[in-house]
Amino acid sequence: MNRAPLPGNVAGSFATGPTLTHASARAALASGLECIAGGARNVDCAPLTQFDSSALAVLLAWQRAARARGAALEIVNLPAGLASLAQAYGVDTLLSARHSRSVDTERSPS
Repeated sequence: MNRAPLPGNVAGSFATGPTLTHASARAALASGLECIAGGARNVDCAPLTQFDSSALAVLLAWQRAARARGAALEIVNLPAGLASLAQAYGVDTLLSARHSRSVDTERSPS
């Protein structure tokens, strides 16, 4: 997990790793929760190239954790494939995400 500030944003941003699947979800969740506890308000999904439905669970858990701290977590650069997966599962309206990438990414089977 990259905890460096995002370009153009204030400190308090972090980025996903390139993979967020069932195998890596627990570690990613813990790392993101640390960032949120430290004041992070943005997560950049641009590095994310391989994912499954576990990525949605992690993103939603991060948002809940931020809300519990009285803040919103903005999800930026959500891959189109993950946005489609969220829509298929009916959770797209729960994600506060900006879809800045126009290229669909590789997706692992759920």
